[in-house]
Amino acid sequence: MNAPSEALQGARRIVFFGGAGVSVPSGIPDFRGENGLYAKEYDGLTAEMLLSHSFFCLHPDIFYDFYKKHMLYPNAKPNIVHVRLAEMERTGRVTAVVTQNIDGLHKKAGSRNVFELHGSVYENFCMGCGKRFGLDFILKSPGVPRCPECGDIVRPEVTLYGEPPDHWFMTGACREISNCDTLIVAGTSLSVEPAASCLEYFRGRRLIVINRNETPADARATLVLHEDVAKVFETL
Repeated sequence: MNAPSEALQGARRIVFFGGAGVSVPSGIPDFRGENGLYAKEYDGLTAEMLLSHSFFCLHPDIFYDFYKKHMLYPNAKPNIVHVRLAEMERTGRVTAVVTQNIDGLHKKAGSRNVFELHGSVYENFCMGCGKRFGLDFILKSPGVPRCPECGDIVRPEVTLYGEPPDHWFMTGACREISNCDTLIVAGTSLSVEPAASCLEYFRGRRLIVINRNETPADARATLVLHEDVAKVFETL
């Protein structure tokens, strides 16, 4: 018996809500694993300190040194989860993808209606004149990237600690979740707010949770799978 596929029978509007665990099969470490981002330090500073808005403003040189070494994976490719979701969107079953990840892999796989709650490493802008830049500009810039037009710092359009998530993406994600009949939550511990609160808008029939460890949503879920998300999606 294929429980995930059976749980999706009759689903007409599926929304996927994913976290760091979705990108682990693509070679991108998660946050809380043994080799995850939270396990890394820089001269005694934690990742949460280094990736905060205040630290970026005070020490952009140290921020970018850490950011380029541990946050950017330009060679990462979409895995089976990203590919399956893009296929399901093309057939009309998946109506939206909501992600807490900043790696852009859902869009690389072909998903179009993607709500990147915490932004994307592929989007960068000058803090002075607003000029836009791609990821290549950041990768090729030594030290702190600076705008060739005005000389000001170019920063990634990602949500740093201490900053609110993008209002448009949050609003759109909550709208899609409130309108779907099936919500798949995968690869996330649901411990990051306010992103996790998006689930409060779900009023559909089926809530499917796929995560190695328990989550706050398990108790209200129709189906809970404490398994590797990639292995589950291979069966869909």
